[in-house]
Order: sequence, then C-alpha cells, then structure tokens
Amino acid sequence: MIEIREVFPNEFETVGELTVQAYVGGGFVDEGSPYVESLRDTATRAEQGRVLVALLGDRVVGSLTLAEPGTPFADVAQTGELEFRMLAVSPDARGTGAGTALVRAVIAEAYDRGDQSVVMSTQPEMVDARRIYDRNGFVPDPERDWEPLKGMELTVLVRELV
Repeated sequence: MIEIREVFPNEFETVGELTVQAYVGGGFVDEGSPYVESLRDTATRAEQGRVLVALLGDRVVGSLTLAEPGTPFADVAQTGELEFRMLAVSPDARGTGAGTALVRAVIAEAYDRGDQSVVMSTQPEMVDARRIYDRNGFVPDPERDWEPLKGMELTVLVRELV
C-alpha cells in the first residue's frame, strides 16, 4: 500500500535524485538544462512550497511539489487554485499506484482547503503521467499553455473541484 506524507529533511537528497532520474532519465529534460538543479533541490522546494512523497513500505518511490498562487514554485496557479509540479515516480515503482496516490492527495487537499481547482503543466511526451491526469478528471486549458524555454511547450491541465 502506498503512503503519502510530507518529505523529511533526511530524504531531500533521495527525492532530488529520484526526480532528476525521472525527468532526465525519462528523456523529458536535457541533462545540461538549468532546470535539473531545480529538480534536484528538494530543500528549496520544501522551503518555498511543499513536497509530498509516496512511500512503498519504508522506501520513497515518488514525490511532487505543491505550490500556492503567488509563491516561487507556482507557474500557472491563480487565486483559488492549488498547483503541483515535478511529479516523479521511481522507474522500478511504476505501476504501483504511487503517481495516482500523489495526484489524489493533491486533489483531496485542494478540496479540503476550499480551492476551486487543481492545476499543473505537463509535456506532451509524458504519456504515462497524462494517463493518471486523465483518469483523475484533469482537462486541457489551451488558453493557459506556455513555453518556459524556447521549444519546451507545456500543456496546462485543470481539475475543477466545484
């Protein structure tokens, strides 16, 4: 069974490496990209947002970063929305439900907070993650799509809660 909780400081390095492995190893981010340092820097993500981890037994197998509107890690969140970023699941834990459990934890938290929706950005190549988002009610909001770096087009997905 997958457990979801906030990251502990002694897990920062593990989460950072897992996130880099998912993005760089998965072919979504170039190894030389400056974004790799943001993916690795779990301490800053935990300080300026919140980082949730998925545990399988006592092992961290996934994580994501939560960001409220107006905070440093919020790229697309607007008032009444909770954003998540950097969803990553260890390759050997894919298919265990860790990614789904993380996404559902965000939806539950946003609902409990009274937010109107959950929002996130994804790359078209992230097919496995997209299946999780589709199954959990996320739909494209094409007017909000954006390009953080030239040639890196991101699709914004929204999950309405009200």
